[in-house]
Amino acid sequence: MSIEPGGLPPAAAARFQALVEAFASRRVLVVGDLMLDEYIWGRVSRISPEAPVPVVQVTSESYYPGGAANVARNLCEFTQHVAVMGMAGSGVHGDRLLALLGESGVDTSAVLRGAAPTTVKSRIIARNQQVVRVDRETQQPLSAAETAAAIGHLDRLMPAVDAVIVADYGKGFVTQPLADHICQAARRHGKILAVDPHPHTSIAWQGATAIKPNRTEAFLAAGLAPTEPVLPVLADAALLEAGRRLRRLWNAGSLLITLGEQGMLLLEGDAPPYHTPTCAKDIFDVSGAGDTAIAVLTLALASGAAPAEAAQLANRASGIVVGKLGTATVTPAELQAGFATP
Repeated sequence: MSIEPGGLPPAAAARFQALVEAFASRRVLVVGDLMLDEYIWGRVSRISPEAPVPVVQVTSESYYPGGAANVARNLCEFTQHVAVMGMAGSGVHGDRLLALLGESGVDTSAVLRGAAPTTVKSRIIARNQQVVRVDRETQQPLSAAETAAAIGHLDRLMPAVDAVIVADYGKGFVTQPLADHICQAARRHGKILAVDPHPHTSIAWQGATAIKPNRTEAFLAAGLAPTEPVLPVLADAALLEAGRRLRRLWNAGSLLITLGEQGMLLLEGDAPPYHTPTCAKDIFDVSGAGDTAIAVLTLALASGAAPAEAAQLANRASGIVVGKLGTATVTPAELQAGFATP
């Protein structure tokens, strides 16, 4: 059973409909690197006399939660039971980020405030095209005291949630001691644990319910040199080998490798590798697509979906969000639109 653009048979459509409806009662904690996404919108009418670059006349600015905070924002489209744990700076950007999360109804009681500035990613957009992106960030691992505070928040929130999502952007919040505690606590409390890993950290994840790297991240984590994509995906020997190595390395219940325009590859248990092709029709902006995928994947697993069903829902949600400009989200209505019978 798979979600196709032409619709689904009645029984299958009802199954996916019921899963998405169940999302509303799920309670999820997001752990990871919090960021602020800034969009500077403008128009271009000339080239700078100082250098061969366009001059952007700013018309408006907008701000959105980014990084792990964008995962929380995606969850809020489906459920109002969302909490987030991470680090926000004590300055104006941290205040703005917490205000945006609060407006969405996210529980920010586990957010630590530190001296390091909040990570800000600024994108300058003109004529619906990204002209340049400017990153302001400080990569700083948690101190022992901050780790202890984070673990305290985790132990307080864990019994009350159905699932935990770790979104590691490699900025320092996710450390091995914290990761170990998250894995142990999730197992002890019987919670779904889904991880979006970062390719340039050596964090070991043992026994997570699901781990979702992209193709490049999968090869790097497996210690293999990335290769060019192969079609059909299930004939891509290098990709399958990377997946097998990661299954052994991480001991995860499911491994979902996102493949961009090729869709997603799922490896779980003794089942044969499963490929779900992309649902994207138009691609305007891929920023945040991974956040959407991990959010929907986790909600589906927490709602009783089989791994293949969860992968299909995550794939469809990602296909929708890349058709939007900016750090966007997917609504239940948009996700359910593909379930209608032909």
